Amino acid sequence: MNQEKRKAFIVNFLYFGILAMLAYFIIKYALPMVMPFALGFIIAYFLQRPSIFVAKTLRINRKIVSVFMVLLFFSTIGLLITLASIRAFSVSKNLVMSIPMFYQTYVEPVVRDLFKVIEDWTKTLAPSLESTLNNVFNQAILSLGESVSGLSVSAMRWVSGAASSLPSFLIKQLLLIISTFFISLDYDELTGFCLRQMSGKSGQMFIQIKEYIIGTLFVCIRSYAIIMSITFVELSIGFTIIGLDYAFIIAFCIAIFDILPVLGTGGIMLPWAVITAIRGDIPLALSLLAIYVVVTVIRNIIEPKIVGAQLGLHPVVTLVSMFVGTQLFGVLGLFGFPICLSLLRHLNETGAIKIFK
Repeated sequence: MNQEKRKAFIVNFLYFGILAMLAYFIIKYALPMVMPFALGFIIAYFLQRPSIFVAKTLRINRKIVSVFMVLLFFSTIGLLITLASIRAFSVSKNLVMSIPMFYQTYVEPVVRDLFKVIEDWTKTLAPSLESTLNNVFNQAILSLGESVSGLSVSAMRWVSGAASSLPSFLIKQLLLIISTFFISLDYDELTGFCLRQMSGKSGQMFIQIKEYIIGTLFVCIRSYAIIMSITFVELSIGFTIIGLDYAFIIAFCIAIFDILPVLGTGGIMLPWAVITAIRGDIPLALSLLAIYVVVTVIRNIIEPKIVGAQLGLHPVVTLVSMFVGTQLFGVLGLFGFPICLSLLRHLNETGAIKIFK
């Protein structure tokens, strides 16, 4: 009996291990190749209900409405992305060009003052080292200045490289738009053909998975909207207390940036605190650092609980899945792994599959 259980365990382990490896390679390598078409299908899916509503209300052919909805969607998104890109490029260019001037105005004087203090202190202990220290300090300042100039050049080179990859990006966007048009026109025929290729049980499971994932995706969006709102309130209170101008606008921008993995709030708060300290405003730098610590601690406590509660997962399981997903797939894994675990739990509870006891 024990031997049969071991065999069953090994078979199940290999089975689910192979499925996990297949899923990993599909998401990691196959999905990027078909991403324009996958995104086109997703966009077409979300445009179906508005298209049906408008077609029934105005009594217009649904395919005509579908074409109009796709045009309206991409025109709106394209306009917003264009305006945001122009603004981001302008700000980034000005920021990169101002790095050397910022270094000469703020960083270099502080470094020279620090070296002067060290030099005076060393002079009292070992006067013979004065000339050596002068050479070392001058060389260090020269190297630091060259590094800052090199950073500025590297940043401009990166911008040029991004511009050179623009044709490939535009081709992918063109494929996305064209595929969305064709899928929207024949959405019912395409989905019906795919469902007919499945047997009765697998087709029902596919529909169940689709409905659950869509519902869970909205739950995830709501969960992170709650987290963003809490972060916004914390930052607004903190910035108001320390007397910053435009506290609510700055807090809103950082709260949106906080959703990004790895970077998060620290991607703005930490460089801001460092620059403020370099400029000599130590109290403000310490205040920013304290706000960052408070926001980070609270977020790490509430995020697993809020997301886990919405998905029906334990906070520890949610935290582990978010970390592993981010390490493997970045932003996609951050949202995708908890949703996949929640889906497995749901299918196991409904009896569609048997994984957990």
